[in-house]
Parts: sequence; structure tokens; C-alpha cells
Amino acid sequence: MSLVPIRQQLRAEEINRAIRAFLTERRGRALTTTERREYERMRAAWLAAGPLRWRKGR
Repeated sequence: MSLVPIRQQLRAEEINRAIRAFLTERRGRALTTTERREYERMRAAWLAAGPLRWRKGR
């Protein structure tokens, strides 16, 4: 049984996907100061959304 509400889990997954896409677009180079701030903002939102519960098969 999960202690994190389902909607909150989905939100964390959505934010995680956005972070991965953001970093993939910038692969191979350092982040600018502005990009680093955006990454930190997304990371804070991900942490606030609660832990990801990885489903079997991932």
C-alpha cells in the first residue's frame, strides 16, 4: 500500500519526465545560469510532489 496519494504520484512522474526532457535537450554542455535556476525550480517541485513509487517492470 502506498502512503503517497495517487494524484501526487502522477504529478511526481510528470515532473520527472519534464526534468529528463529538459536535461536531454541540453546534453553535452553545461547549463547556463538561467537553465540551472529552471532545473532547480523543477527539482524542488518534484521533491514537493513526493517520492516516486516505481512500478514493477520499469
